[in-house]
Amino acid sequence: MKEIINTEYALGQVVKHKYLDFRGVIYDVDPEFNNTEEWYQSIPAAIRPKKDQPFYHVFAENDQVFYSAYVSQQNLLVDDSKIPVEHPDVPVFFGGFDGASYEILENSKN
Repeated sequence: MKEIINTEYALGQVVKHKYLDFRGVIYDVDPEFNNTEEWYQSIPAAIRPKKDQPFYHVFAENDQVFYSAYVSQQNLLVDDSKIPVEHPDVPVFFGGFDGASYEILENSKN
């Protein structure tokens, strides 16, 4: 039987990074770290997260670029700006925006 992992954030929720200048929409969650050791070691030690926590895949954006980010739970905050995310992949996977999160479309559920 698989262990149930509680997460602080949900699919479709708009979040921002605690230290870096980006915000975005969560589109997937890993119950614990599931990336390369090289990626992990590339994070500055001062903000390097613990591995034993949920990590979120985020359609991320800042003033210059759109991209996909992989972020630990401890390094995320709720983005309460109520401003829609402009990342071009958001409308492919999500529906309406209520000011805090996007509706998950039926055809994007696994």
